[in-house]
Amino acid sequence: MVIPLDFLLSYQGNAYELTCAAIKRAAQINLAGDEDLDKAQGRIVSLAVKQILTKKVEYKLDEM
Repeated sequence: MVIPLDFLLSYQGNAYELTCAAIKRAAQINLAGDEDLDKAQGRIVSLAVKQILTKKVEYKLDEM
């Protein structure tokens, strides 16, 4: 499994922010690729969520 479930279950942040960040990161991976994509067996969204939860990728959402 690509998404570390222990990180997902213990996530205390805003689920909406996590979802928005995952969508944006998945779009980035789709356009530019990622070195971990082969390990994730092409599962772009799962890889994006994993990178955010493990803090490999940091995110900041803009205020509206």
